[in-house]
Amino acid sequence: MAEKKTNYDASQIQVLEGLEAVRRRPGMYIGDTGNRGLHHLVFEVVDNSIDEALAGYCDHIQVIILPDGSIKIIDNGRGIPVDKHAKTGKSALEVVLTVLHAGGKFGGSGYIVSGGLHGVGLSVVNALSEWMIAEIHNNGGIHRQEYKRGVPQTPVERLGDTDKTGTIIHFKPDAAIFETVDFNAEVLARRLREMAFLNAGVRIELDDQRVEEKQEFHYTGGISSFVEWLNRNKDVLNKEPIYLSGQFDTAMVEVALQWTTGYSENILSFANNIATTEGGTHEVGLKTALTRTINDYARQANSLKSGQENFAGEDIREGLTAVLSVKLIEPQ
Repeated sequence: MAEKKTNYDASQIQVLEGLEAVRRRPGMYIGDTGNRGLHHLVFEVVDNSIDEALAGYCDHIQVIILPDGSIKIIDNGRGIPVDKHAKTGKSALEVVLTVLHAGGKFGGSGYIVSGGLHGVGLSVVNALSEWMIAEIHNNGGIHRQEYKRGVPQTPVERLGDTDKTGTIIHFKPDAAIFETVDFNAEVLARRLREMAFLNAGVRIELDDQRVEEKQEFHYTGGISSFVEWLNRNKDVLNKEPIYLSGQFDTAMVEVALQWTTGYSENILSFANNIATTEGGTHEVGLKTALTRTINDYARQANSLKSGQENFAGEDIREGLTAVLSVKLIEPQ
């Protein structure tokens, strides 16, 4: 039987400062410290670039895997602010990279919608990296700051002038945290392709310099192109996917549908670019609306006579491939 500890007082209460909690319990922030968690670091950084795209300021993102095992994400957005943050007295860049729940995604005017971990992302990536270098191009200047395991090693330095804008995040995952620090280009490509489909017109490049292999994902057709890609090896009934979009209060909704000669349905749904693999009210709403619309049309066209039962939703969705994307200010 375990020996009882009689003392339990204030001295036994631990307070983890800064990003120490992230390094102590990384699974709470990125899911795990295996292959999935490793690649999640990259997606968190790319999510910030996609947020810039959603706000209308970014259309080009580069992801570069370097031979030393580090990775660099470059975008042409506005660049993370580097001016002094009023509450902390530090550069806004340092605040974003070292403070949990810091960013432009918590009810402020920085972003209308966003994906990822909502402001936790970049600081978590920083905490779980052996080192990180942030280079920011904005307000006519090139700014740089270096970190080790989440701790700033230099102040934010101005390196020179520029007429460009954007953010460059270069980091190497910490081998002391992760079971593996070897990036899998195919895992990255799968998600980057998905992001490009979900954000029409955004060009995303993946450059694996370990093997000198480049891939580019750029789809002006957005989710319609996504549906066509999903059905690329199938016989389709409607050559052009049916595309619908609309905005309702704080929600933007778009859906693309294409039927095939197959029997199974394949509906992919997303909320703020994050896959909702267990469905949700948006997916239920799509199925309900589709069933109602088809049956209403069938009755107006006299394909369904008075007294005949409506078509079942399962029958209507037979052979259907659909992509549903909703973008919300505060998804639940």
